[in-house]
Amino acid sequence: MPTHDILVLPGDGIGPEVMQAALAVLDAATENSDLELRLSFDLLHGAAWERYGAFCREETVAAALTADAVLAGAVGGPRWDNIRVPGGPEMQDGLMRLRKELRAYAGLRPARAWPGSHSRTPFRPGLAETADILVLREMCGGVMFALPRGQETRATGRYALDTAAYSEGEIRRIAEAGFRLARGRRGRMVSADKANVMESYRLWRAVVGEVAADYPDVRLTHMYADNCAYQMMRRPQDFDVVIGCNLIGDFLSDLAAVVSGSLGLLPSACLRGAPHGGPVPGIYEPVHGSAPDIAGKGIANPIGMILSIAMMLEHSLDAPDIARKIEAAVGQALADGVATPDLDGTASTSDMTAAVIERLGA
Repeated sequence: MPTHDILVLPGDGIGPEVMQAALAVLDAATENSDLELRLSFDLLHGAAWERYGAFCREETVAAALTADAVLAGAVGGPRWDNIRVPGGPEMQDGLMRLRKELRAYAGLRPARAWPGSHSRTPFRPGLAETADILVLREMCGGVMFALPRGQETRATGRYALDTAAYSEGEIRRIAEAGFRLARGRRGRMVSADKANVMESYRLWRAVVGEVAADYPDVRLTHMYADNCAYQMMRRPQDFDVVIGCNLIGDFLSDLAAVVSGSLGLLPSACLRGAPHGGPVPGIYEPVHGSAPDIAGKGIANPIGMILSIAMMLEHSLDAPDIARKIEAAVGQALADGVATPDLDGTASTSDMTAAVIERLGA
């Protein structure tokens, strides 16, 4: 078996705590397997700024480009929010730069109803117990990266401008990723846009519709993003794969967390290409933020990071069997009532981690 190189970036706030927990689960899950893993460590965003004066060093980018996968803890915090450095938007955020440099455009953000999670959601009984939504967020373009233009304006007072721009190629590749994912799931995909008011979204809708002709086995539905959000909450069990631009995908993936009961349960993957049944390099991180208010208290929920490890095993290390073991152990721990404070429980980070590891053996 080849050795897989994994770059580990613990991040800020609770990032190092949940990363330590997830690596313990990874070690336990792969102990008796043929996987050979070689881990290297570096700093990202706030932690990198404090030591090196950069949110993401050139050395970090180089290491990420040669790694089979990157594990990233949550990054950011108020102390770094107003720091500005030369360069584009990606230079202000270490994680954004990594996504851009690695061309990790396919952001997979799954949200599902876990055993015992219904009581932690606002849904009435029977509405979301089997919900399983995969939001596919475009990660390297759109309004997050397009630079302001020097346009004239008649506005008085302070004024700010951002541009939402997409090329046909950027839309086509994320659409193809969405259709491939839907083909391997339940065969349904919703494309969320604002084609009723914006030119970039009219192009988005047109290109997604063209790509659909190559996937006749997948049922495509176009929805305006606001209606999509409403319908997701009204009938979450009807949704399978939902694709959206960088901004819309960001909103909808957080909204989808409602079916799980907590952002702390959500993993994510940013893949350097469309999923195609073989290993794809990627960045794996929890969806939640760095939560500096609870950092160091030992109560952070590690499940989002643990499930991100499972996604890495499936998509980058070609070990879906081990990924399923981790997911099953997480599901059993939650079903048995082990829960951190964000899930209305009293388990510590280490308690939750130990519960998952214990159930790996079962």
